[in-house]
Amino acid sequence: MPQFSYKARRRTGEVVEGVLEGADRSAALIQIERLGLFPVAVDAAKGGAGIAADRPASQKTDWRAILPPALRTVLSKKRKPKLQELATFTQQLANLLNSGMPLTVALNSMTHLETKGIPSEVSKELKQDVMEGRSLSDSMAKQPHIFSDLYINMVRAGESSGALVEVLRRMADHFERFAQVQSKFTSALVYPAFVSVVGIGIMFFFMTYMLPTFMTMFQGLNVELPIMTQMLIGISHIFSSYWWLMLAFIAVGAILFKRFQASPDGRRKLDQWKMSAPVFGKVIKLNLFGQFARTLSTLLENGVPVLTALKITEQILPNIILKEAIAKTREEVTDGKTIAQPLARSKVFPQLMVDLVKIGEDTGDVPGALKNVADTYENELSIALRVMTNMIEPVMIIVMAIGVGFLLLSVLSAMFAITSNIAR
Repeated sequence: MPQFSYKARRRTGEVVEGVLEGADRSAALIQIERLGLFPVAVDAAKGGAGIAADRPASQKTDWRAILPPALRTVLSKKRKPKLQELATFTQQLANLLNSGMPLTVALNSMTHLETKGIPSEVSKELKQDVMEGRSLSDSMAKQPHIFSDLYINMVRAGESSGALVEVLRRMADHFERFAQVQSKFTSALVYPAFVSVVGIGIMFFFMTYMLPTFMTMFQGLNVELPIMTQMLIGISHIFSSYWWLMLAFIAVGAILFKRFQASPDGRRKLDQWKMSAPVFGKVIKLNLFGQFARTLSTLLENGVPVLTALKITEQILPNIILKEAIAKTREEVTDGKTIAQPLARSKVFPQLMVDLVKIGEDTGDVPGALKNVADTYENELSIALRVMTNMIEPVMIIVMAIGVGFLLLSVLSAMFAITSNIAR
């Protein structure tokens, strides 16, 4: 069995060294913890069988090495986990700690649990950092592609207050709620997107493949075609002959839109338009206000200072109008004022939110007031999404009916014209 040399500390701070046997390095770490020691360094013993356990990195075959550099860069980028995946990871860690496991043992167990979107290497690195003396929050801060500032600050607050398990459970619930909201948005947009793609595909197929067949037949009969049919033939000619020009226009338009969206003024105008758009704007505002209230409530409830909580909430929200309003609120709170007053002066947040926050400040329960605000707006968001979906469906059907009707009427009118000419 492989041997490992280790350096560890006793609870008194005394440094001890030794050698032990284990199936692998993880097993050796568990043995050291069972001895009541805090591992500092664990390495395969020189000359022992354990040296073969770790293959040198230079001998490992990496299939990415044969790929082009640009593709290797894309594949090497780590994607951020989804909210549901983060919620599952957080709940699993909370359950392990609640069972009485020490943090390092719990993190070691996390390496064997399947958490989609969060590789086991993340838990291994966290465990290693904690064993070297770092706090869990500092260890998570080294992996910003997985853990956001919201997550890190809440864990730090839980460590300071000694209520890490409770904080983790609150975070899991927080991510679950946001995942549900995202799911509602996705469900509301699936049907319109599907109908649009199918409709555009059918019309494109008809205009580029089927209509040219009818055109050759019409031209051979030397019949004057109706205006509607001539319009359709002209459109079909553009689609079949100048499709590359249309793609060029679309590409140029997309590039210009991206640049406009990337500029501060352009992004502000787009965000303002999103919030003021009919029907859709109400859904956007309800989602933003609910997200603001839920995030700020969760942070304050777990002991994060007000200014830090406002800054994190500002970073999380995607709308620049709200970002600027929160930034001004944070400046005024620094001057010693309450949250409700600067929120009201921003003229961005609704009066209901301001009134409930003011009541929370008077009663000393701002997190509870914000939680009520979040519940209110999330319930209204569910209703608004249903209304929007119910409005979009008939509109899509009408648009598709008009498009298909135009195609059929154009072809049928031409057929009637040909029949009438033959009858003469």
